[in-house]
Amino acid sequence: MILKNSILLACLRLLVRIFIGKDNLRLYDTVDWKQGRDRFIASNCTYPEYYSTKDFHGIKGGYLNAIAPVTYDAVTRFAAPPNETKLRQYAIAKIQGQPQRILDLGCGTGSSTLKLKQAFPEAEVIGLDVSPYMLLMAEYKGKKANLAITWQQGLAEATSFNDGEFDLVTASFLFHETPTKISQEILHECLRLLKPKGQIIILDGNQKRLRHTDWLIKLFREPYSKAYAGEDLDVWLKIVGFKNIETQYVGWISQITTGFNI
Repeated sequence: MILKNSILLACLRLLVRIFIGKDNLRLYDTVDWKQGRDRFIASNCTYPEYYSTKDFHGIKGGYLNAIAPVTYDAVTRFAAPPNETKLRQYAIAKIQGQPQRILDLGCGTGSSTLKLKQAFPEAEVIGLDVSPYMLLMAEYKGKKANLAITWQQGLAEATSFNDGEFDLVTASFLFHETPTKISQEILHECLRLLKPKGQIIILDGNQKRLRHTDWLIKLFREPYSKAYAGEDLDVWLKIVGFKNIETQYVGWISQITTGFNI
């Protein structure tokens, strides 16, 4: 009965509009999500249990529904203070040389992918994500920015690319959303995909700080963040075989980790 109250519904819609923005709200209401989603579904891609059965950010069904892409950017801005855009720029500033072929793993709605293409307009940039809904939003943002980017569905731990295809592999806010075993598989895949002297750049949560802020993990309702916080990306990279590994703590609860295939 309460939800039928037109005043309450209007207030709730206003809060949603403020939270996700008018443009995203319009997209949610007007886009044919099923048809758009189907364009990105790869015939050889299956959704792993660790992904399909979990509710990320408290959203039922996680990233496999249309609510996820229209709310993701707003949640990320809130979860990466003080300035999520600057954090992504800091990560890009760590890139050495002029990469010609770039892979952005777990690209989500493409926020980092777009910045990579803007920073290296001559490079071929590919954004890979397992959610077709997120890829649809990423494509929309890329077209709006007039950027030529390839969007592809796939698993970060088992891509379809050949050995040594990329000069640079990046991952932003991916590892805290995967089980630790899968995270290590992703790093093995990154090493396989990189050319000699190729670089990996990871932007994610500050593991040291998150270990002592359990309330924050509960606030954002992430199923794997606690396990991620208890690990060490530097150690993972070293075990896999990366060299010249460095981690810089940025913002309030973020870190940027880099390494090379040497």
